[in-house]
Amino acid sequence: MANELTKKEETMVSLVKGNELGNIIKPLIKEIHLFDSYIAGTTHLDDKTVLEQIKTGDTLALQRENNKLDNNAILILNDEKKKLGYVPEKDNNIFARLMDAGKLLKTKITKIVHKGSFKQISVGIYLVDF
Repeated sequence: MANELTKKEETMVSLVKGNELGNIIKPLIKEIHLFDSYIAGTTHLDDKTVLEQIKTGDTLALQRENNKLDNNAILILNDEKKKLGYVPEKDNNIFARLMDAGKLLKTKITKIVHKGSFKQISVGIYLVDF
């Protein structure tokens, strides 16, 4: 058991974050705005309290999901890795390809509109390049 290999899901940015190399690379990191979209599936969340904790300007993580209904499914997660929803299926094809090719993408909340009990959360999707 002690000699088993385990696969770690780490990005280049997470590997250098918080150490001396991260401080050197930080000024070289560029965020390239790719697309504006929204968070889909918020009405289907088991824990909707996560939506009360977000605000405009928050940076959210994107993570590919093995999903039998959508081969290109991309989860949108807060900083505590709690699910907020998905990149809409109509928008996720190219972003899934980029992520599968090892590119780091993230999203930022650009606007939150309250429509009765529903929240429409607009986001910008960014390619993190360095």
